[in-house]
Formats: sequence, C-alpha cells, structure tokens
Amino acid sequence: MVHNSMKKKKVNIKLIKSPIGCKKSHRQTLIGLGLRKLNSTRELEDTPCVRGMINKVSYLVEVL
Repeated sequence: MVHNSMKKKKVNIKLIKSPIGCKKSHRQTLIGLGLRKLNSTRELEDTPCVRGMINKVSYLVEVL
C-alpha cells in the first residue's frame, strides 16, 4: 500500500534547442538530466538539485 506522502513528485522536461555552441558545462548538465537528442523527453523526480539543473539550461529545455 502506497501512502500519499511517499509518492514522489515528477517533472517532465524536453530538449527544444540544440546545445551546439553552448558552454561545455551546460552540455554536461543536459547529459546529467538525460537529454541527449533534440525533442527527447525525460521524467525526473522534482528535487531542488534537478530544479537547479533545469534553471541552468532553461533556455534549452521546456518543462511539460
């Protein structure tokens, strides 16, 4: 039996702009988020760490 407090919130992100020409650290952040190809999507746990990574590359990704 799963309790409501034990459910983890999820966030869906999608890579909408190519990382070519971006800073190397931004490309590495995308790889850390699991986004490799254009229009790829990932469902990740909504944690402060993931939110910070999304904020860093916000001009390349879209939160669905």
